[in-house]
Amino acid sequence: MIFKRKIYDRLLQWKKESDGNSALLIEGARRIGKSTIVEEFAKNEYESYILIDFTKAPKAVFSLFDDISDLNFIFMQLQLLFKIDLHERNSLIIFDEVQFCPKARQAIKHLVQDHKYDYIETGSLISIKKNVQDILIPSEEESLQMYPMDYEEFRWALGDTTTIPLLHSFFKEYKPLGDDINRKMMRDFRLYMLVGGMPKAVSTYLETNNMRLVDEEKRKILKLYREDFMKIDPTGKASMLFKAIPSQLESNASRYQVSSVLSNQRSETVLELISEMENSKTVLVSYYSNDPNTGLTRTKDLEKFKMFVCDTGLFTTMLFEDRDFTENIIYEKMLSDKLEVNLGYLYENVVAQILKANGNNLFYYTFLNEKSRHNYEVDFLLARENKICPIEIKSSGYKTHASLDAFSTKYSSRILHKYLIYTKDLGKDNDVCSIPFYMSIFL
Repeated sequence: MIFKRKIYDRLLQWKKESDGNSALLIEGARRIGKSTIVEEFAKNEYESYILIDFTKAPKAVFSLFDDISDLNFIFMQLQLLFKIDLHERNSLIIFDEVQFCPKARQAIKHLVQDHKYDYIETGSLISIKKNVQDILIPSEEESLQMYPMDYEEFRWALGDTTTIPLLHSFFKEYKPLGDDINRKMMRDFRLYMLVGGMPKAVSTYLETNNMRLVDEEKRKILKLYREDFMKIDPTGKASMLFKAIPSQLESNASRYQVSSVLSNQRSETVLELISEMENSKTVLVSYYSNDPNTGLTRTKDLEKFKMFVCDTGLFTTMLFEDRDFTENIIYEKMLSDKLEVNLGYLYENVVAQILKANGNNLFYYTFLNEKSRHNYEVDFLLARENKICPIEIKSSGYKTHASLDAFSTKYSSRILHKYLIYTKDLGKDNDVCSIPFYMSIFL
């Protein structure tokens, strides 16, 4: 299925504003729909296009980029190999999975300067050093991040273009929906958490309405990710760190405990590996801020972090991946709102996914109250208007927010808004904005 994606409008904007003076690199995890949306864009917006998939292109295509002194010869060969006519200023050439042909990426500089055609690159694991260490990264390359389908795109796939705009109007007016509507909205949102935003999983759900088949598709994607991690790190450390994400979040520790996954290893010894995993877009990394202020990036501690999975649907499958689907009751419990408290970190993962897709870097904060000797944790921090917005996640309807209160006492002058994200209706508790999970997309 071809799904409507928000990135399409960004592609249109690039085509208009660039006018062939830059190439566009779309980065993102495998299987999120990069190639599909780019090819759809090519079909609709150009007279012709050539898609070069470097995971299966013949050697003759690779060899074209060994010598780029004669671009006209390269264009002639591409037209002969792909049997497609190129039209000056009205054709697009797509370098799909360009990380497998670094010389093609390096050639972008000269291809753009030639100005005959437009160029879009797609890549996974594109930023890993070994893929770019021997080439010159072209300055003529713009980059764009792509993520799994967000909740609004998921609603579009279900044929619903009304709900999200209506919810946004309620959010802007800060007007409660009512308990009955909130329960329905939460049930719809939990379906998104189960299926996730991987296009293949979404299409399988729409075609079959069978969660077992959806789960099988997600297991295939997870297998692909593990294979990718073995390419990054043949020692298997990256795969082990990835697999342990659910158990690490379940432990409710103040950070990812590397030593409990990799013996004789500490956070500081795997910093480069964590960076490579983050660059793969397969995982989301939230860093501890040692002085929560507007310049959060300057205060992050690289050795203290939490990891999330790029797609909560995949995360759901990871929780019980070692069992047969028939033994997996999480789908039934999620849809009926009978999820155990100790699986509440599913909600933390989906908020991380939403915040990241909205363009936010992820930060959190923990601290000890000297008087009570109690540890508090603010799940996420956002920078807004020279202030910060702390966020506390509750996987239930409880309105208690001890961490927000303690954080407010400690840093009252730095705070713009305080958010409690939970399962109940939109509301306020003094100066705390209580927001249902499905409205976190508006933060």
